[in-house]
Amino acid sequence: MTQQSTSHVASPLADLSWTPICRLSELLPGSGVCALVGGQQIAVFSVAERLFAVSNFDPFTRANVLSRGLTGSYTVHGQERYKVASPLLKHAFDLETGQCLSHLDVQLTTYAVRTEDGRIFIGDAWTGSAD
Repeated sequence: MTQQSTSHVASPLADLSWTPICRLSELLPGSGVCALVGGQQIAVFSVAERLFAVSNFDPFTRANVLSRGLTGSYTVHGQERYKVASPLLKHAFDLETGQCLSHLDVQLTTYAVRTEDGRIFIGDAWTGSAD
């Protein structure tokens, strides 16, 4: 079974480079892990039986800590969405788009993520960066 969560389909998933991260069974629901992919720290989360991958870099504290953040949900126009709050200053980011919920000019890089044969894979980034 393959799961995937993508923010903006700007590139066909087949054209992405996929990097294995860990076994799906090693990622507890509601938690995150950090992976080093192409020299970038990426936070990978399992929330509500979906996978998300965003930059691990918190643009407000300039620390790589988001994989240790608190996950949760919020509702926009009747639609449930998922977020991570930084463990330091508690700024929250949408896990699908990377958008900061309190500062609309700040956005994390998001990554394509999928599972195959019980393993989690991360694809190339294609959204904005907080730098």
